[in-house]
Amino acid sequence: MKDLTEKKLTVKDYLLVASMLFALFFGAGNLIFPLHLGQLSGQHWLPAALGFLVTGVLLPLMSVLAIALTKSRGVYDIGLPLGPSFALVFMVLIHATIGPLFGTPRTATVSFAVGFAPLIPAKFQTPALLIFSAIFFTIAFLISYTESKIVSNLGKLLNPIFLALLFLFFTVAFLHPLGNPMKVAATSAYNNGAFINGFLEGYNTLDALAGLAFGVTVVTAVKSMGYKKPASVAKVTAKAGLVGMSAVAVIYLLLIVTGAMSLGEFKVSADGGVAFSQLVNAYAGVIGQAFLAVLITLTCLTTAVGLVAAFAQDFHKHFPKVSYHQWLFLSSFASFLTANVGLAQIISWSTPILMFLYPLAMVLIFLSVFSSFFKKNSFVYLTTIVMTFIPAFLDMVAAAPSLVTQSAMGKSLLTLRSYLPLADLGLSWLIPAILGFSFGLLVYRYHLAGKQKVIVEAED
Repeated sequence: MKDLTEKKLTVKDYLLVASMLFALFFGAGNLIFPLHLGQLSGQHWLPAALGFLVTGVLLPLMSVLAIALTKSRGVYDIGLPLGPSFALVFMVLIHATIGPLFGTPRTATVSFAVGFAPLIPAKFQTPALLIFSAIFFTIAFLISYTESKIVSNLGKLLNPIFLALLFLFFTVAFLHPLGNPMKVAATSAYNNGAFINGFLEGYNTLDALAGLAFGVTVVTAVKSMGYKKPASVAKVTAKAGLVGMSAVAVIYLLLIVTGAMSLGEFKVSADGGVAFSQLVNAYAGVIGQAFLAVLITLTCLTTAVGLVAAFAQDFHKHFPKVSYHQWLFLSSFASFLTANVGLAQIISWSTPILMFLYPLAMVLIFLSVFSSFFKKNSFVYLTTIVMTFIPAFLDMVAAAPSLVTQSAMGKSLLTLRSYLPLADLGLSWLIPAILGFSFGLLVYRYHLAGKQKVIVEAED
């Protein structure tokens, strides 16, 4: 009988996996960061876009490949080579970040900021957000409670409509540009460091972290089509991923250019939510704004349901004394509380955490993808992570509020950080991580690999 792994997928099969990847990685929240990046980078939008695409497109694809290649069942397994304690802490940090701390609350705040805030007088916006987010997360909780398929079916209907309207928006924006993207001024940070700043801005999408959490969904879908071997699953995922993530990349590029063009009419906004509302009003007025409010809320709701359910499922798996429904309530209620600090505040709070967590995630993704070269040896993992952890922690301190950076301890840590290469670019972890990996690999090649071979032969 012919091995199922030799089965050839049809174009329809590849498109199915590609659309799944697209749906997982592109939510309404992904609208605001590339749009704002375009405003920040101005005439330097192209290098900024290239940097953004590395962390916003390439890295999320690699995170899914990491899950496929290592046969992982989730975030926990990715960190397991460093021991169960590290794996558990890493899993909690990832889910907390894409869940109730930042990712899930953002689904409500983006909906409100982009859709409803422009229609409500400023003095009523705080109570309006409270009421809106309470209703939003109550609905998300109720749908997730019954684990209904309504939301997935709703998403299949709403996402194509949303994308069609988004491309209508692009068509109008490019036929009637508000400014020349090659001539508008950039903010000072982007005059000389557009690529690096775009790279760091890509952290805000949270997609590399989400890929670790949701990658198993894609892998399971590919396996259900007849592929079983990790290499075959990874190959199919990579091919379909190139299609799906290319679509994400095109939308990101169009948003970045649109953001740059908007500077011909508007000043740099506080965040991308404000910028998107200004543009919709400029082109479609109040009617367009009202329609956008309803559509973006329903689209974000599908994302919120997926996030609160994934949080509850994974936490119930590792902490079974608390039921799925209890975790679901805690996730929904915590997201409601966080949402009410506002979109701008959520973004500012998330920055220090992402400066710490993203380097660790990137390094683990890299180690997982290339783990076959060192047989998933724990020593290679250990030296790389240790050398990444300390500078990543220092980068987190540097991105923290002034209360931290201006303290005696904060100043001492920042002085230590100043001696690290690339610290001024926010990448002080990069060289130490490379050195840690190189050292671990050398020790493995010339010492540990021989011992492993002897152990295997003895067992045989």
